[in-house]
Amino acid sequence: MNQSKWPVRLASGALVCLTLAGVALAAGQQGTQADPLVSLSYLNQQATPSILAQVDAKIAQREAELQNRLAAVVDGYVKEVEDKLRTGGSSTAPAAAGAAYQVVTLSAGQTITGGAACEFLLRSGTAVCVSSSAPGLVDMTGAATLANGGALAANHLYLATVEGRGVKASTAVTLMVRGSYTISG
Repeated sequence: MNQSKWPVRLASGALVCLTLAGVALAAGQQGTQADPLVSLSYLNQQATPSILAQVDAKIAQREAELQNRLAAVVDGYVKEVEDKLRTGGSSTAPAAAGAAYQVVTLSAGQTITGGAACEFLLRSGTAVCVSSSAPGLVDMTGAATLANGGALAANHLYLATVEGRGVKASTAVTLMVRGSYTISG
């Protein structure tokens, strides 16, 4: 009986050795240059530099595009300013009335009355609202309304929604005004 078990044991041992050799051969072929095994060294030496090079190329391309666009915008502004300087600031098209803020200085007791949609911005001094009915002025900064006699806050933008609304200087004041206005007093 002992002799009949030896061939079976020998065959099973050979089968196990063959299986181990096949696994070792298959494991030895992993991680080749053609089919790399993902490891930290692969990421550090191959993948990361490649990705960084692609990102750097894209950033350089986008930066060049933005620099070209910025240069074109700057050139346009420079040309516009040069044209205005050459013509003395006048243009062929009439400027919109009240398109820019004007600095207005009032003495104590003087009143500035604005047209509809006139804007007032108190820069210095103290002043009060002048209005024949409510609301006097709309405080666009504080999202509130100011009645007749109400004190204006410095650096708040006020809107005269109806013609005839205005500001009376309590002390010498400096205002920035946009829109049509008249000064009295």
